[in-house]
Amino acid sequence: MREFIHEQIDLGYGDLVAESTEVGRLYTTPDGAFPSVTTVLSILTEEAIQAWRNRVGEEEANKVSGRASSRGTKVHSIIEDYLNGKDTTEYLPHIRQSLANVQPILDSRIGRIFGIEVPLYSKHLQLAGRCDAVAEFDGVVSILDWKTSRYPKKKDKISNYFCQMAAYAIMFEERTGMPVTNLAVVMDVDGHEPLVFKEHRDNWTKMLHETIEKYNRRKFWP
Repeated sequence: MREFIHEQIDLGYGDLVAESTEVGRLYTTPDGAFPSVTTVLSILTEEAIQAWRNRVGEEEANKVSGRASSRGTKVHSIIEDYLNGKDTTEYLPHIRQSLANVQPILDSRIGRIFGIEVPLYSKHLQLAGRCDAVAEFDGVVSILDWKTSRYPKKKDKISNYFCQMAAYAIMFEERTGMPVTNLAVVMDVDGHEPLVFKEHRDNWTKMLHETIEKYNRRKFWP
């Protein structure tokens, strides 16, 4: 097991408390209550998801979504434990296999780690959320996101991922003064080599702001 170097960045506050509401998650921050970035950006995929649910039926869609959510949560947890140097042998075999799949990427491409499961918010964006990791990736400080998928995805089909990470990059700079412009997705794919997608934050800020504006027009939040 590789020992990673951690240089925790002080955000000036503790964890952020999130509450589930009828219209999504709402975070309480030192500067007020803000909706979660995942809730706001869900409008980017809502039409495609609803079309899929209509196609396969609600019962099957709920089963698939439930399994995917459970697996994703556990894979996030085992990667977090691995990066923190904790024992991972208690996880189920298929979750340990997901870690084994991406471990060469983690070991060879991650440098210093500045935060894992980082609670962030932005007064500018009026959003909040929790970033998987902020760390050096290929030698450059980056926003990192761990994903799982049943099949290989194309880069042009994951715009919501990049918008989400762009939001985290803006939040992190606002909170710490430390610019982060690089984004990287590490994706474990069933029956396939893991995928890595890299992008620049500034390629996604326009779509991010347009989506926030569209969401705010729905007047879900006071």
